[in-house]
Amino acid sequence: MKAPTLLPLDKDKHFGRLVIIFVSVGFIAIFAAGLAAAFAVQRNSEHTAWLIHTYDVERAIGRVDSAVQSMRFARRGYLLDRRPAIREDYAEARGDLQRAIDRVAELTRDNAMQQRLIPQVRALAREMDAMLLFTMAEADAGRMTGIGRRAGDAGSADVSSRIQKATAAMLAEEQRLLGQRVRAQQSSITLFYWALGLGGILLFFVAIGSVATIRHYTSGLMRSRNQLRVLNEDLEGAVRVRTIDLQRANDEIQRFAYIVSHDLRSPLVNVMGFTAELDAATHSLRALIDRAEAEAPAIVTEEARLAAREDLPEAIGFIRTSTQKMDRLINAILRLSREGRRTIAPETLDMVGMFQGVADTLRHRTEEVGATIRIADDLPPMVSDRLAVEQIASNLVENAVKYLRRDRPGIIEVTGQRRGLRVLYQIKDNGRGIDPKDHERVFDLFRRSGEQDQPGEGIGLAHVRALAYRLGGTITVASQLGEGAVFEVNLPAVFAGAGEKDR
Repeated sequence: MKAPTLLPLDKDKHFGRLVIIFVSVGFIAIFAAGLAAAFAVQRNSEHTAWLIHTYDVERAIGRVDSAVQSMRFARRGYLLDRRPAIREDYAEARGDLQRAIDRVAELTRDNAMQQRLIPQVRALAREMDAMLLFTMAEADAGRMTGIGRRAGDAGSADVSSRIQKATAAMLAEEQRLLGQRVRAQQSSITLFYWALGLGGILLFFVAIGSVATIRHYTSGLMRSRNQLRVLNEDLEGAVRVRTIDLQRANDEIQRFAYIVSHDLRSPLVNVMGFTAELDAATHSLRALIDRAEAEAPAIVTEEARLAAREDLPEAIGFIRTSTQKMDRLINAILRLSREGRRTIAPETLDMVGMFQGVADTLRHRTEEVGATIRIADDLPPMVSDRLAVEQIASNLVENAVKYLRRDRPGIIEVTGQRRGLRVLYQIKDNGRGIDPKDHERVFDLFRRSGEQDQPGEGIGLAHVRALAYRLGGTITVASQLGEGAVFEVNLPAVFAGAGEKDR
């Protein structure tokens, strides 16, 4: 009989190197994405500050024009009705004009072109003020005629027009700067999006590669176990040697799985943290876009609006979904690793009571789908590890309930018998069934078959088989599509430790 081919040591080394590569690439991706995102956020903050500065300058220039008009209206009102209150309104408007010009000068001190226009505006403001004050003084002295009033109106209108031309030039310059700053901000948003997307894609492929490597390694180990079980009937001595080798390989894969899972969790936590920070940053971007749309909708492009409201949230959701899936897979690997290291504690088990307890926990589900669980009252007891056997029973019965057909009442039957030094338990259902080509596949880690309309990661049956092997037993399935399935668990009636063999 051909001896089983166990996993060679060089494959362990290759696996270790792959794990180190994946972890390193994941860490580098997180670090690079974090740096790029931080740089993009910092650049965006700078551009936002300049945009706000531009709005402040435009508002200050607008106050200059408003103050000029207020002075002209106050002067005209004073000529019609020379009340002191109107003269006070004129003085207040003149003060507003001076303050507005000072504010514009302060805000544009870094702009040489604007600074050249400030003295011109000040001179025109003084000229208009002198002209308006002169006409009001003439009116106070009673020397104001209709012709003089019209001449004063024409002169003040001319000066006001020149002031408006100067402020229009200043506004045009601010509009030019605003366009440059908006384009710079859009560039920083685009950089932020690319950094986020590329980092997420790289991490996704790192996760896929890590899981594929671990699954490939675990599948090789499972095949070695199956080959060892076949040789168990005729080659007791060879089995003993192979068992030692297999146990060593099993310990090694459990150790690797534990180390890998912990090493992968560290960068994964960083990814989740950075994703949360990036998600918070998008709120500020959306708030800025909302404000820009409210105050100056012409400067907001469709690309910027889509980037802030759709593209960035979609990219963050993609990363979050990928990291959550990777977290579930890592937890599954850790659970299998811990189960392999747990100490077996044999005790006498009442299998009728155990299966009945499982049925009671699933009662709400069976009542919901109209299913019935029938447990034979002559299930043979056994001496084994309670926690492991409970997990086997729970997984198998729960799977049977989960994959029942909707077009007929579900029936699940649990039977058992003693056969020499071993006990056999069968869990039979009338559910969907399993295609014969998938009978072995369903026991592989992270593998599923049939319609994928039920939650799960393909872990349950792999865990059941690992537990059965740990207890010195096996599990098999007989099924046809649409005709239900029968899972049979073969275990020692009395667990005898690591030396227990099939009889």
